[in-house]
Parts: sequence; structure tokens; C-alpha cells
Amino acid sequence: MVPGEYVLTEEDFHRIASILHDHAGIQLSEAKAALVYARLAKRLRALGLENFRDYCALVAGTDGLGERQKMVAALTTNVTRFYREAHHFEHLKTRVLPGLVERARRGDPVRIWSAGCSNGQEAYTIALVLLSAMPDVARHDVRVLATDIDPNMIEEGRAASYPEAALSDVPADVRRKWFHRVAGPGEQRWQVAEELRDLVAFRELNLFAKWPMKKRFDVIFCRNVVIYFDKPKQAELWTRFSAALKPDGALYIGHSERVSGPAAEHFAADGVTTWRHHKGGAR
Repeated sequence: MVPGEYVLTEEDFHRIASILHDHAGIQLSEAKAALVYARLAKRLRALGLENFRDYCALVAGTDGLGERQKMVAALTTNVTRFYREAHHFEHLKTRVLPGLVERARRGDPVRIWSAGCSNGQEAYTIALVLLSAMPDVARHDVRVLATDIDPNMIEEGRAASYPEAALSDVPADVRRKWFHRVAGPGEQRWQVAEELRDLVAFRELNLFAKWPMKKRFDVIFCRNVVIYFDKPKQAELWTRFSAALKPDGALYIGHSERVSGPAAEHFAADGVTTWRHHKGGAR
């Protein structure tokens, strides 16, 4: 199917695609065969394997969880930046947070989830918006949960250190207040301030595994994640998000994504790729 140092047969490709779908819900078309080869050939070299058949046997085996996670990390693309799709953060600040800030000041907990958070830039942008709306947020029960299937992304999020280019959309005054330069080899990097980091908890999570969170969320961001799943998996995830959101909770999704399946009747549009959750049917 793809010639090279290691031969990727059609059987190998379909087995890898099946493992990826079963483990992470991600759909992989044959058009991605060259990408699969390019990214996984590095794993074969690192492991000292001679062919993709042996690699498939490894990741499918009972001891293959660690390598399955590495495979998922290799085959997924983490595209993110601070203030990406800025209209979502404007909606959060002007339409959602006023009510949540009022509730937080009464002593109610406020929970926001960045699902598929990549290396944390989305979660920290949410925290920045929270701080702009509620400067004393640290004195209240307000938290942001940031989850991703890739443990490398979770580590980067916790480290909270980003290259200069990542902050290109961060306003100068925000950068001065909430980031500071850090010394080190190579390119200039910026460290997120401790007060901002304290608002965000990073956790490794497969969206199709059991969720350990027991209480519902006021806001969920899951943007440009669902596009990687087939339609049944998309519908399954929207249903789970519906169950995880409080009434009138906000859901922010990617520009090419649409809420589908049975959960659609529990959401009403509230802006561009912005939805509000409600108990009843469509309205």
C-alpha cells in the first residue's frame, strides 16, 4: 500500500485504523495511508521492529496500552493557539460569565471543561477571560478542567511554557500581566503566571472511556475534535456532553462541526458554533 523502509500493506493499514477507532474513536480513511506510514515508521525504528505486522501485534496486545497511546499521539494533529476562534471567548465573557460570576459570588461552584485541550492554550485563554470578568476569581469555587488523550499534551499544559509565536494573538497588556519571559536554550518562551495556572487542572482522558467527573459543567469547550470521529461516535459524544452539561449550559464547538444525533434536540443555537443546553426538545 505504501512502499518504503517498511512495507505498509492494506491489511496493516486497516488493522491500525481499527485499533485507532476502537481506542480513541478516530476515523482514518485510506487517503491517510502515507501519513500513517510517515508517522509510525518512527515508532518502528524506536522499537527496533522490522515490519508493521509486528507493530500491529504489539499495540493490539494486552501489554500494548502504552504504545497505543503513543500511536494515537503520533496520528493526531494538535493545532491550537491562544484566543483561537475569538468570537467564542467574547460570547463567554458577555453572554455566559455574567450569570456565572453572580452565582460564584453567592457561593455556588462554577465548572468549565476544555475537552481535547491539546497543550493548554485554550484552557488558559478561558482562565484569562475568567480573570477579566472576575479579578477575585481565586477566592471563589471556580475551576477549569483541561483534558486530552495525549499525555504529552497534558505535560506541556502543566508546564505552561509557550514559544513567542504561540502568543501572537494575546493582547500586549494581557501578555505583560499574565506571562513572563523564561530563560533557556533556543527560541524565546513565555511562562504562564501562577495565578492563571492555579485555575486550571490538567487530566489525561479518553473521551470514549469512562469519565471520572461526577458533577455537571456550566460550560464545555470541545472544538475541532469531533471532526475526527465517524457519525456514530460523534452522536455518542454529543449525547454524553448533553448529560454532562447543566441546564442552560454553553457548548462551544469547531467551525465545521454540528451537533447531531439524539442530543441535537437538547441544544439550541446561541451564536456561531455556540449552543445552549436545555432539558426539553428542540426549540
